[in-house]
Amino acid sequence: MILDIFSELQRARPQGTPPSRAFEQQVYQNAIEQARLADELGFGCWWTVEHHGADQFSYSSSPEMMLAVLSQHTERIRLGHSGVLAPFSINHPLRVAERAAFLDQMSGGRLELGLARSGGTEWETFEVDPETSREQLREALHMVPKMWTEEAFEWKSDFATIPPRNVVPKPIQEPHPPLWQTSTSPDSFRMAGQLGVGVLGTTLVSPLETLRQLLGEYDRGLAECEPAGQFVNAQRSIFTFMFCAESRRAAIDSGAAEAVLWFINAAPAVFHVPRDTWIDAIRGDVKDSSPASDAALDAPEIHDGLDLNDPIPVIALLNRQLVGQDIDPVEAFEVMESIESVVIGDVDACEAKLKGFAEIGCDRLMCLMQMGGVSHEDVMKSIRLTGEELIPRLAD
Repeated sequence: MILDIFSELQRARPQGTPPSRAFEQQVYQNAIEQARLADELGFGCWWTVEHHGADQFSYSSSPEMMLAVLSQHTERIRLGHSGVLAPFSINHPLRVAERAAFLDQMSGGRLELGLARSGGTEWETFEVDPETSREQLREALHMVPKMWTEEAFEWKSDFATIPPRNVVPKPIQEPHPPLWQTSTSPDSFRMAGQLGVGVLGTTLVSPLETLRQLLGEYDRGLAECEPAGQFVNAQRSIFTFMFCAESRRAAIDSGAAEAVLWFINAAPAVFHVPRDTWIDAIRGDVKDSSPASDAALDAPEIHDGLDLNDPIPVIALLNRQLVGQDIDPVEAFEVMESIESVVIGDVDACEAKLKGFAEIGCDRLMCLMQMGGVSHEDVMKSIRLTGEELIPRLAD
């Protein structure tokens, strides 16, 4: 199983610290250092995301530019865009093909291109029609590889009309770079398989059995595959929170467990989507997506009546954090330690959890290490320990 880095370009500001341009610049500089180290230590791919107006949660509003920068600071690690927002009013497919091919050129052929349906505030900001968002994603995944491989590409549909064009530049990789789809629900896992693209699964702290079932949906899609591109990319990649430390005590002191709670509580608030969708997934109830469930809410949610003693410990902690209660670091760590899909601990503990992902059929893991308020110094230590200790063990 291959270990990758997943980067939101995320950093929570210390409480009471106002926004600043210097703070944002430091996020980018830290990411460059982390990518250099990941490149040296044998990580497979550096995945970045696309989000807009997501203060603290993600400063990755120009992901292609960030990856172009990283291409000049690294030599071997592949560079993945884990979610170009696919609706045409956000990213027209022709522009996606051009920018991605440029990145492949600049990196010497290291591009991995994923597309995402998006939702929430991004649909709201760019006036996306939720009802057609999935078809636009599907259409974009068919259009982009044709633009890369045809000298006279043309297209006509309800979403775009393009007269014959030779879309340039072309990527270095032949016939074209691997294609992926960001997936969060059974129907989106199945769709990725049907299109013959790799699946980038992002279900946060769902049980491994739930992830196994979702990967089963992907396999069912592959069984009826009609490839969007010129080859099938059948890789299964799953997102995970990860922090590897020298000792259990160091893992506790890093604040990584509290950062996971912060991430899960912050995401629905940042993107104005129902928090219950995320909470239900933690309970193992991952539903098919719908335009209504993925669209931005009309008003911020009011969280009255949260169960601060929910029978699922991580949900109880999330609820307590949301209402402003202090969370004991040891309690937070112990709760995360019991969740098989959250990889936080010393080297041996992390290895055991990573092997659990391999057993359910994951080909690679997208490891989020820079999360919440975890310090850059601790992230660098985690990357180094993972690269020096865990990558060799998983290769055996």
